[in-house]
Amino acid sequence: MKFTWISFLMLLTYSLSAQLVDKIEPPFWWSGMQNDKLQILLHGNGLAKYDISIASKEAKLINLYEADSPNYVFLDVVIPHQMKASSFEIVIKDNTDFYETYTYQVKSRTMKPENRVGFDNSDVMYLITPDRFANGDTANDEVVGLQEGLDRIDHFGRHGGDIKGIRDNLDYIKDLGFTAIWLNPILENDVAKASYHGYSTTDYYKVDPRYGSNADYVELIAEAKSKGIKVIMDMIANHCGIDHWWMEDPPFKNWINGQDQPYTQTNHRKATLLDPHAAAADRVEMEDGWFVPTMPDLNQRNPFMATYLIQNSIWWVEYSDIAGIRQDTYSYPNADFMGEWTCAIMNEYPNLNIVGEEWVLDQNMIGFWQDDNPNSYQSCLPSLMDFPLTFSLVDALKEEEGWGTGLIRLYENLAKDYIYADADAMVIFPDNHDMSRIYTNVNEDFELYKMAIGFIATMRGVPQFYYGTEVLLSHPGTDSHGEIREDFPGGWEGDTANGFTNQNLSDQAIAAKAYMKSLLQWRKDKSVIHSGRLMHYVPRDGVYVYFRYNASETVMVIINKQDEAVELDLSRFSERLDGYTKGKDCITSQFVDLSSNLLTADGKSITIYELEK
Repeated sequence: MKFTWISFLMLLTYSLSAQLVDKIEPPFWWSGMQNDKLQILLHGNGLAKYDISIASKEAKLINLYEADSPNYVFLDVVIPHQMKASSFEIVIKDNTDFYETYTYQVKSRTMKPENRVGFDNSDVMYLITPDRFANGDTANDEVVGLQEGLDRIDHFGRHGGDIKGIRDNLDYIKDLGFTAIWLNPILENDVAKASYHGYSTTDYYKVDPRYGSNADYVELIAEAKSKGIKVIMDMIANHCGIDHWWMEDPPFKNWINGQDQPYTQTNHRKATLLDPHAAAADRVEMEDGWFVPTMPDLNQRNPFMATYLIQNSIWWVEYSDIAGIRQDTYSYPNADFMGEWTCAIMNEYPNLNIVGEEWVLDQNMIGFWQDDNPNSYQSCLPSLMDFPLTFSLVDALKEEEGWGTGLIRLYENLAKDYIYADADAMVIFPDNHDMSRIYTNVNEDFELYKMAIGFIATMRGVPQFYYGTEVLLSHPGTDSHGEIREDFPGGWEGDTANGFTNQNLSDQAIAAKAYMKSLLQWRKDKSVIHSGRLMHYVPRDGVYVYFRYNASETVMVIINKQDEAVELDLSRFSERLDGYTKGKDCITSQFVDLSSNLLTADGKSITIYELEK
């Protein structure tokens, strides 16, 4: 039967109510995208045996692909740039009179892509594990149809934190001085156990109902934006959850690495990816091995998988208005794909930002992945997590001072910034959701804690702090992730202590929060900290001095690890102090005289001075 607009109208009239297709992804799209081609995944029982077309005056079906599974069809559709908000019909028929239609919506973009501005050096990130921050809506603690329910006693169980809990406390986050929130993954994790962390995705287009809905997420981002807070989305291109809907029926025989093969775990040997002498078998085991048996490793060499992941990332940027992406385990997926992924997103949104996680302590291995690196690898990745600086900071504060120990570790780490194409773009942090908290790491020494916070807030890069760091959350004696990611006090009704209001907090926790708030609020309008240059001096006798400066401003930071006060000979720093006569303490607002050659640094302290002439 020849398909005409008359037969299309008959199709609309006589379409059966039973739905053949159970998945259409992406669920909708936009016109005016940089890339006008869209690949739509369709899944339904025996779908490949049907004749599939689209009915549209503007959109054009240019390719149709069947998969290894008869239950998938992929459609390549061109969405013209000039196409206005409308829809087209996906038409499914057989050689009888059977018809089904599905309306596919094409939206207009709400913002020019260049106007989507990502996080930058003026921002300070607040990292939140959503399940552990605040329970704003107890009605979604248990969701019918999802495998794991509420169990706040279990460190690895669901505790009930959600999007509403975050939204209810945006003013708290803003008041502390944070301008960006990085949320650990919020997509559905419908797995049997330990689903709280979010890294076992089972639906790439759906917020986990125990956090809220897609609409709740969008509303959170809009309200945060109205308060001057950006939201960064945590994405995972390397793996999904074992109970993702496609795992029972993968579209292709190579959809998952090691599909239908004995389980192989990654060797985590990231050096094999860069090593010119590496055995191919070691490289394959690193890239294709699974993280754990519950996280299938996605094969991005499959072009349909690659397109799926790229489109999914773009969909969330366009749909939710996020201000950036944190890409989990950046080096574990196929390297060529990750270059393609970052470039596709940055080409679509040139002013967005992406930070990749590469957890190694070698700057060379991290710098390899950054955009404009001197290697042959093509990348558009602006930023990476600065793990070497984090571990150097902990060692520098805890170790006894020696020729190669203590504060010299910070100096020598930063001396290697030449390795990075853009060291200022690195995300810096004292701790995160995968490591012991900084207060634990410095043996709950409050003065060392303040040094760590002050250092991160004034160093080059984009600072990030983990929720609860401001109230000295700690977990001595364990490095269990379930305990590291403990509940924020006051986030649950009936909590004895309340970090939001200071109720029943220790005096030291209250002081810690006040210190961080003063520091971050001061940092907000300090362009010299956001984008100024860094000059530092080799540490001597437990004292480290560095400067942030630009053409009109200079800030001097002094870290003194000695228990006693130290008199500094300022002539050593004349290159940066020339012309300045006094310094204003950014916390106390007290002034010190710089006109003489001596300045006293209090024992076991960090002091931050704004210099004045």
